[in-house]
Amino acid sequence: MSLPVVWFTIVAVFWTGFFVLEGFDFGVGALHRFVGRTDLDRRVAINAIGPVWDGNEVWLIVAGASMFAAFPAWYATWFSALYLALVLILVALIVRGVSFEFRGKSPGSRWRGTWSTTLTVGSVLAPLLIGVGLGDLLAGLPFDANGAFTGSFVDLLTPFGLVVGVTLLALCLAHGATFLSLRTDGQVRDSAHALLRVLRWPAALLAVGAAAWTFALSGQSPLSYALLVVAIAGALALWRYAGRHEGAAFAATAVTIGATVAGLFAGLYPNVLVSSSDAAATLTVAGAASGDYALHVMTVAAAVLFPVVLIYQGWTYRVFRARVTATPVLPGRSD
Repeated sequence: MSLPVVWFTIVAVFWTGFFVLEGFDFGVGALHRFVGRTDLDRRVAINAIGPVWDGNEVWLIVAGASMFAAFPAWYATWFSALYLALVLILVALIVRGVSFEFRGKSPGSRWRGTWSTTLTVGSVLAPLLIGVGLGDLLAGLPFDANGAFTGSFVDLLTPFGLVVGVTLLALCLAHGATFLSLRTDGQVRDSAHALLRVLRWPAALLAVGAAAWTFALSGQSPLSYALLVVAIAGALALWRYAGRHEGAAFAATAVTIGATVAGLFAGLYPNVLVSSSDAAATLTVAGAASGDYALHVMTVAAAVLFPVVLIYQGWTYRVFRARVTATPVLPGRSD
């Protein structure tokens, strides 16, 4: 396997890992107002992702950085085409991050209600817009042989991209509900179960539809076929286990999100960005890659640092594995 293919796979893994991990953060942020009747319940929901949300977001930064270093032409063309959409994504991510920090700075109901609203809006917009951008990779964007975007903002809203964005948003909501059912107790857990029973229907149906459409647009390789089967199996498992088996339901949403994003990249290969206006301008893995020296250096760095990141994140999840509850733990008790 050549280094450009290795790094295309690594980029795909980073994007997939971002949605699997940050997906439930987005879901919790979007649902926290609906799973709690009181401010205390909403704080329980937010505290469930408090120790991990910023670490999960690092996967997005690493995904973008790897594209910049390994495939500069891909990075420059795609990010330039999505310039206005990226501004909206950054605003959504910034507002969302600020909401986590500022919401608890004042006990006033209006203050907390305002930051709860911004947290909800940011958590909905981010996966929706990022999903549209990922879908556009395969659906195609208008750009010329020089990599210059020749379309308008409307051209970013491709039908396939919109379906992928809505699908990832629905899966993130279901993923967040399954996470809350695993990590909270009491009213928040009960509300998460109730929401999941409703969310499983659109999430499962959209996942199956998006996977089938991805397969139809792709080169229909054996890997694409395998990921189509995995996505459908995950969607069926989500429908089957939602509300009854918390661990299985969480695994189902994680697998479905992972297969949906990975399927996009599997269907995209050997291209990295399709041109809808000039087929000859389509960027390929081999044509958009950096030089061998740069890829060799990056490979060594990734081989050393990536396992460290995985170990640290795994340790973080283990430390904060207990359920978050609204009932304070008294001194000397461990429950």
